[in-house]
Formats: sequence, C-alpha cells, structure tokens
Amino acid sequence: MSLSLKRALLMVLLPGILLVVGAEFWLGWRTSVDTANAAYDRSLYGAIKSIEANISTASGGISVELPYRMLEFFELTASGEVYYRVATEDGLVEIGHAGLPMPRERLVSGRPQFADAVYFGEPVRVGSYARTLHSLASGAEPAKRIVIQVAETLRSRNDFTRTLMLQNLSRDLLLLIVVALLLVVGVQWALRPLERLRAEVRQRAPEDLAPIDGARVPSEVRPLVQAINQHIGANRALGEAQRRFVDDASHQLRTPLATLATQVGYALRESDPAQMRTALLAIRAQLDETVGLSNQMLSLARADSAAFTLARIDIVALAETVTRQTWPAAREKGIDLGFEVGADLGGEGATLFVTADAGLLGEALANLLRNAIRYAPTGGRVTVRVEPEADGAVCTVLDDGPGIPEGERARAGTRFFRASNAIGAGSGLGLAIVASIMRRHGGELRIGPGAGGTGCAAAIRLPQTPERELKAGPV
Repeated sequence: MSLSLKRALLMVLLPGILLVVGAEFWLGWRTSVDTANAAYDRSLYGAIKSIEANISTASGGISVELPYRMLEFFELTASGEVYYRVATEDGLVEIGHAGLPMPRERLVSGRPQFADAVYFGEPVRVGSYARTLHSLASGAEPAKRIVIQVAETLRSRNDFTRTLMLQNLSRDLLLLIVVALLLVVGVQWALRPLERLRAEVRQRAPEDLAPIDGARVPSEVRPLVQAINQHIGANRALGEAQRRFVDDASHQLRTPLATLATQVGYALRESDPAQMRTALLAIRAQLDETVGLSNQMLSLARADSAAFTLARIDIVALAETVTRQTWPAAREKGIDLGFEVGADLGGEGATLFVTADAGLLGEALANLLRNAIRYAPTGGRVTVRVEPEADGAVCTVLDDGPGIPEGERARAGTRFFRASNAIGAGSGLGLAIVASIMRRHGGELRIGPGAGGTGCAAAIRLPQTPERELKAGPV
C-alpha cells in the first residue's frame, strides 16, 4: 500500500524531531547537573576556605577555630546535613567527622577536588582541599600537608537539579508542540500546489490535451509536469494522426466507393454477357485501385504512429534485401533493376550501420522502389545505390521515368501530391509515407533529377551510428 506524500513526510520528520528533542533533553539534563554542581561546589569551596582561614600553628601544634555561624548558614542553605573534617595527611591529627571518604586521586596542593560519595549510608558531595602546613615553633618537624574536607547531603542539590530539568522539559515540550504544528502546517502549505494541480487535471474535459502550466508548481515537481506535458503532446499528435487518417479516408474513399456502386448498378442492369464482363473488369480494376489506396493510407497511418523500436542495422544488407524482393515486379515490366554500393564502402561485402527501425526503414525503401518501377517506362532502368555521406548514410533510388518538375519538388512528400506530369493511377501517398518515416528517424527525404538530368533520384538520408554504439549493440 503506497503512502501519501504528506503522510510519508510526517512519518520521516516527526520521529526525527522527537529524536532531536530527546537528545536535547539529555544534554539539558547533563547541563543542569553540571550547573548545579558548579554552583553548590562553589559553596563547598567557600566553606573550606573559611575553615582554612581559621587554622593556626602559632602554638607549635594545630588549632582550628571553626566558623560555626557560617556552617549553620551553609547547613541551612543545603537543606540537609553538613560534615567537616580537618586532618594532617598522615592522620595523626584529625578534627571533625572522621571517616569522610578521601578522593580517589591524590590531592594537589591548593587545588580543590569534588566527588560524589556515601557517608553513613547517605549520598553526599565531598569537597577536599590540601595545603602545606609550616610549623612556626623552633625545632618543629618538617612541613606537612593538611587536608580540609566539607561534605553536604544532596537533597537541596537534587531539588535544584529537578527544578532545572522540569523547566527544560516544559520548554522542550512546548518547543516540540510548536515545531510539530509548524511542520504539519508547512507540509500542508507546501503540498497545496500539488493539490491545485490534481484538481486542475481532474476538472479537465477528456478531449482537453493542452499542456499543463508548470509555472505555479514547485521546481522539484516541474520535471514531472514536463514529462506529463510530453506524454500529452504525444497523445495529441497520435489523436491528430488518427483524425487526419479518418479525414483522408472519408475524402479519398468516397469517390472510389461511389464509382464502384455505379459500376455494380450498371452491371446488374446489363443482360449482354460481353457488356457484363466489361463492367466486371472495370469493377475489378476499381477495386484494385481502392485496395491499393487503402493499403497506402494504412501504411501512412502506421508510419505516423506505429511503435518505434530503434536498433543497429546494416543499411546495405537491408537495401539489398528490399531490392531482391522487388525483382519480380521489375521483371514483369521488363525493367533492369540493379543494386550498387558506393566505392567508398569497398564494394561487395561492405557494411554501413545506422540506427533505425528495420521494419519502417524497409517500408520506406519499398515505397521508393514501387514508385520508381511504376513511373519508369517499360524496358527502363532502376538502380538502388547505398553510399556514406558526412556522418550519415544515403540510399538513393534512380529511375529514367518522367521525374518531378523542379518547381514541384518542394511539395514532394506531402499527402496526395502527384506531379503534374504523372501518368496512370496513383494515390500520391508513397512519398508521404517515406517522408513521415524519415521525420521519425531524424533523417530526410531528398528529391532531385536522375542521372544525366533525366528521370528522378529519390534519396533517404539517415544519421550514422557512432563507433561506440557499434560496439554496444542494439539501442
């Protein structure tokens, strides 16, 4: 089951936002703990310095006058018990609460250390400080270090941390709600152009094949609109081709069918077998012409809209095959049909590759050959020649028929065009089929005079397959 774009965006973005908020909450908690420790540790250090200021060695020993009022005030602000200890580092002299745990790392003189510990089963925060103690009495022992420790319970510290965390949590929850609302509104607003596009397409009439306006859609969606417009254009072209086919069929078949109806009526009224045979022969000729016209029109429709499969093909082999298939028709009319390969290709066994649809290209060559054989005189000459030309391949069909007057050659390839000097029946669609096939291949149809300025030279030119495509195979 496919998700809507809106739901997919929310499913991706909302968990990401929750993850970021969770990480921010954890960082806020660590910051709150560090802030509380920094604030309360400064108070511990103040108590330590007050005790240090009241340590005296004037009597030759160690005397401490404890600042009871300061300790009482400190105990009040700590909202719990406060413990202290003053002792020499060797433990020979000790005043206060014995057994306060020492820090794990050795104390550095003049630098306080703070650590969490447990004292009589209760978690406490202990501040420890050491300094060198010089005796003023003569003959006293060498200088020693004295250690001062002050500890407090964590109740007030934890309450302060909890207050900070609740404030951070309230702020983060509010931020999360605001961001979620902004995200939902933003996604809804960003997808509005797609909703308008959907409504516009849904409201279109079935026959409306105008391109979609891509100016009001986001740039990320514009390639999709362009692809849709390309598809619409292809369907419009296909519809126009079908409409042209119907128009051409109704226009071109109306007269032959009316003629056939008249001839059939005439044959039915005839009682003379000879006259009836003559009428039937006329009907047969008219039917052959109508069938040929229908086939040509179907070929033109196929050339305009048939499935197009490009592949690497050898135009020399294809032209030779089509020429061989046309030999029976040429022999029937006594025409000398020949096949030549340009000297630049190396003569017999040469190859020249192009990228084309083999079926359509073969049909184009067959139409050129049929036209040449039809208009060449009995006993005339038709030649198929393949040769390379500047990044392309050219296949030319030459005949010694009447040709096409120079002033009319520009119209060759249009539907139902027949030269003013054309003789015999014809639909005027043969060259139109060739021109349509060439347009689809990116090639061109050329019409010129035949050899020596007589007859007609009808040539098709196709782009040649690059060498890298020759190695890659079919495209």
